[in-house]
Amino acid sequence: MAKVYFISDAHLGLGSREEEREKERRLIAFLDEIRRDANQLFIVGDLFDAWFEYRTVIMRGFHRLLAKLDECTEQGIAIHYLAGNHDYWMKDFFSDELRMKTYHEPFETIIDGKKVFIHHGDGLSNNDAGYRTLKKILNSRINIWLFSWVHPDIGIKIARSSSRKSRHYTSGKDYGGQDGMLTFARKKIEEGFDVVIMGHRHSPVCTPIGKGFYINLGDWIEHNTYAEMSGGRIELKKWRQERRA
Repeated sequence: MAKVYFISDAHLGLGSREEEREKERRLIAFLDEIRRDANQLFIVGDLFDAWFEYRTVIMRGFHRLLAKLDECTEQGIAIHYLAGNHDYWMKDFFSDELRMKTYHEPFETIIDGKKVFIHHGDGLSNNDAGYRTLKKILNSRINIWLFSWVHPDIGIKIARSSSRKSRHYTSGKDYGGQDGMLTFARKKIEEGFDVVIMGHRHSPVCTPIGKGFYINLGDWIEHNTYAEMSGGRIELKKWRQERRA
């Protein structure tokens, strides 16, 4: 039976060169495993720690992973990419070159007859007003247009600085019982959604709410977690390379 997979928050480029090469290797191995039975893959934001596209230039690095994603789409796996708070400056590289379907806003879809709502999760945490203001500034058309005229070597440094500022505004949030992400998920399930899937908080969560489920995908920095949906059932799992041996 074909399966649908969900990942988020790899933040490629965050650590040292050696750490990021190892993270890229894990992600490539994961893709090699799931391509045996996947028909869809959802990347729920922040695959990269900082991403900005120029008209004719993309950021250096992680071409092995990009090539593997292209192999997956060539095979017929539909890949969906929802921009997170570290990569919402993406333009058309992923859609034009890698044939992914890209989204800049949360969206809903039907999978195996289940109504699923997908949101990166940014801007929903308690006391997140600072981040919401920063996002409006960074995502304004005039600022993106002005930034596009900056030399790429300088522009990438600015993008990484913006990424650090975004992390400053979103770190240390209250993720307890009154967390806005959980409240948002509960509201969506009350509206009739069967599953609400988010990332952003870097902590894997699978919480039943009424007749539905709230899934937080965790990350690929520490947890290597992902969600798998098949036959209308969804599970949160931890990836280990030997899991299918």
